[in-house]
Amino acid sequence: MDADPDDARVIPLRGAQHPSRGHHPSRGRHPSRGRASVTALPASAWAAARDLPTLPALPPAASTAADRLDELLTFVTRRLSGNYAVDEFGFDPDLTDHAVLPALKLLYDHWFRVEVNGVQHIPAEGGAMLVSNHAGGLWALDSTMAAVAVHTEHPAHRHLRLLGAELVFRTPGVGTVARKAGATMACVPDAERLLRAGELVGVFPEGFKGIGKPFSERYKLQRFGRGGFVHAALRTGTPIIPVSIIGSEEIHPVLGSARTVARLLNLPYFPLTPTFPWLGPLGLVPLPSKWYIEFGEPIVTADLGPAAADDPAAVFDLTDQVRETIQTTLYRLLGQRRSVWR
Repeated sequence: MDADPDDARVIPLRGAQHPSRGHHPSRGRHPSRGRASVTALPASAWAAARDLPTLPALPPAASTAADRLDELLTFVTRRLSGNYAVDEFGFDPDLTDHAVLPALKLLYDHWFRVEVNGVQHIPAEGGAMLVSNHAGGLWALDSTMAAVAVHTEHPAHRHLRLLGAELVFRTPGVGTVARKAGATMACVPDAERLLRAGELVGVFPEGFKGIGKPFSERYKLQRFGRGGFVHAALRTGTPIIPVSIIGSEEIHPVLGSARTVARLLNLPYFPLTPTFPWLGPLGLVPLPSKWYIEFGEPIVTADLGPAAADDPAAVFDLTDQVRETIQTTLYRLLGQRRSVWR
């Protein structure tokens, strides 16, 4: 390639001294005390420098970290300014999405390593009642893991509004967080209001009988109460989605119950597990069992009509259908499971 005739010209850089004004070593001044001297560049080199490509973008990891930091700062600013909404039940979606669910997601991904099937059966909009088996011994984490699964795996990232026992809301700290995360009292009126508002409602009909049952009866469903969840579904015409959870029975295997201690503490039961209360606070840590959650096909209730809620036979049949569906699925999942831990 032919040389550019302008290459002979010299373009002095800003801050460089003209040769006639430069410092001469013989004048006795130390070079470091004089003005900085930069060698001038040829015009061709200056033009090449201008044509250099821009610096590469941050690597994905650094970019993600920066985005997360920016999102965190925005979240903190929003919380401090009070710029967030809370519904009539106390549900705070901003806090749930940016604090509660991310914390639970760590358990979901790295401790229980949850695998999910049938998420396509959850509607993208409108009300539905999700009915699940219940276990856990010390912690009813199956409800929270189901909520994480719905929000994480479903394309619409919907929230699961859990129905909890009175004990949950009487427990200091736990009750406040549960309310802000969308939970409310397990009563038919609240369930109906949520369903009519188009929410997904999570129900665990076994209650404390399921959470505190002995390890020898694991994955054997207890009685489903009086079918209150069926009443709510029938009156609102919303579908019932059976949910089967494997892994929750092994996080705190219940070997027995200290009934005297339970009465003194006004608790439904006081579980004795291989680690609790023998290891103290360390015994509260759940064992890292492998979890599977399956959302079954919806059971349509709209065809039966609201009047069916007042028919004991219809309520019993529908309750029994949901229970049998969950029990059958649990046995199938147990047969497919390779190990409790993987």
